[in-house]
Amino acid sequence: MRKCRVSYRTNYFIMIIFILGLGFLRRPLAIVAAALTAVTIAFLNDSFAGTFNEKVTRTVRQLSPHLAAKMRPPLTPVIRGRPSAKRAIYICGRPRWVFVFIFSVVSLILWYVSCGLLTLSWGLAIGLLATILHATLRTPNLKARLNTFREEFRAVWRNYSEL
Repeated sequence: MRKCRVSYRTNYFIMIIFILGLGFLRRPLAIVAAALTAVTIAFLNDSFAGTFNEKVTRTVRQLSPHLAAKMRPPLTPVIRGRPSAKRAIYICGRPRWVFVFIFSVVSLILWYVSCGLLTLSWGLAIGLLATILHATLRTPNLKARLNTFREEFRAVWRNYSEL
């Protein structure tokens, strides 16, 4: 069940980003801002941040092993043979919040420069509305509820037609 929830969250994220992208087809700078915003939001996901860190480190290691060594996260102390339960996530040797902050500031500047703040707000509103509607109508018992409603309607209609 947990994997299913993660899958739906990913689908909702992709749907909102796609709707935002459609809203900015005429403004290329706003598309870049939307992409940076999407990456910023994705950095908040632990698995994405870890995978991104590994891919970037592996690529840098092929080009410059010395630079890749500098990109390692600092060593964390191990207490009594166990690593700490709450492990900080590092991207390119820096804490994750640094990347989230930098990417969000750059995307906000790009939103402002591209004059796309109104379009952004409309795109987010439509994307969130579509997500909420999909999540509401996605209930597993929707077909059963519709059949029950149809049967109740027929029963009431029969009672009225007999009068």
